[in-house]
Amino acid sequence: MLKKLIDGLFRGGDANDEEMPATEHRGYLITPDPQDAGGQYRVSGWIRKPVEQGETLEHRFERSDIVSSREACVELTLNKAKRYIDDVGDEMFKR
Repeated sequence: MLKKLIDGLFRGGDANDEEMPATEHRGYLITPDPQDAGGQYRVSGWIRKPVEQGETLEHRFERSDIVSSREACVELTLNKAKRYIDDVGDEMFKR
């Protein structure tokens, strides 16, 4: 258990061993990245948008939502990211 905790700290608490495939929504690519939260999973991921000449804009997001299964977390992440894209669009890339 201690090893798992320490490994999670050094890997940033990532619940994935590899990046999940992206889902397209209105020209944006959503990549869920569920974060381990003590046996549950925090909604987290990337929203990317390919632009001209091979450049990609990206926005990292994390929410306070925590769910009990990884599959439910992925589904909730996709739903929240789609809603965020619909509400904010390209404004998410401006800082």
